[in-house]
Amino acid sequence: MLRKEPHRDCYRSSKIDIRELRSFICVARTGSFSRAASELFVAQPALSRQIRKLEEELDVTLFVRHGRGVKLTGAGATLLERAEMITHLVRQTGEQLRAAAADNVSGHLSVGLPPAVMLLLGPSLVERFRRDFPRVHLHIREGLSVSLQEWLLDRRVDLAILYNPAPLEELDIQPVFSESMLLLGPPDGEATAGHASPIRLQELAGLPLILPGAPHSNRRLIEHAAAESGCRLRVVLEVDSVALTKRLVHQGYGYSLYTYGAVHDDAIRGDLTLRAVERPAIRSVLTIATLRERHASPLVGQLKEIVRDKLHSLFHGDTWHGEGVWIGDTPYGERRQPG
Repeated sequence: MLRKEPHRDCYRSSKIDIRELRSFICVARTGSFSRAASELFVAQPALSRQIRKLEEELDVTLFVRHGRGVKLTGAGATLLERAEMITHLVRQTGEQLRAAAADNVSGHLSVGLPPAVMLLLGPSLVERFRRDFPRVHLHIREGLSVSLQEWLLDRRVDLAILYNPAPLEELDIQPVFSESMLLLGPPDGEATAGHASPIRLQELAGLPLILPGAPHSNRRLIEHAAAESGCRLRVVLEVDSVALTKRLVHQGYGYSLYTYGAVHDDAIRGDLTLRAVERPAIRSVLTIATLRERHASPLVGQLKEIVRDKLHSLFHGDTWHGEGVWIGDTPYGERRQPG
């Protein structure tokens, strides 16, 4: 008697990697392979290979290309919903397992925060860490991103939150969210809630700028964007202090560039005028950085999860007034559309 051979798909098992799902979510949320590659700190060809492998595993087409990027297919929209559920479940499971083992953990950890993040994140970070790890001594240090990166490499901090860090082989850099940078100008009585009409990036060439000195991460980001657009900047003052820069701009000494989260209160009070920079926009990325080590401390990994969770709550809460796109690995929250 002849026996019917089972369909070959019965033997097929999916080998989807969680990293592929996270990359897929980032492309879906940004609507662009190039933008997602930049925000994930990976090469675009490598990202394209990940998505192509995912499509082959699932035997579906996930994206359709158009003039301005990509959009989801029906199958892609279904996967996006499931992928966010899966990545959230993975994160939640890890948190529960770590919480069960945290009672007897002891040690010493040092975390570095930039000034703009310190006051917003610091108190809730201390509260959460003392609750989950009461026997661990936590040291919080404040500094500019360039200093924090050096401290991390010198092991003076175990984890640092960095703006737009230079990619280094020694560091594991995880992007968290990105924001558009705005042009800060003196008060304008005609601006609504501190906002004036947009300005093209190339128009910055005609303005006296107050920028932080090199190798400040903001200076590096702005000059790179200007160079790519063929714009030659005119820097009249170099000031590393955010507070002093805002005061000098208010008094009419020049213009500067910061994200909305750093100048929200000043704009509401009418102390500064904000103009969106476009064609192209300049996007600042906030990241969590740790040393890339073969035998990394589990405690550092737990600190990283807490910091990421707190940044997620901060980004989607009422205290962070910037616009942006959440691009952290997990959890993937709702997207805030760039202005």
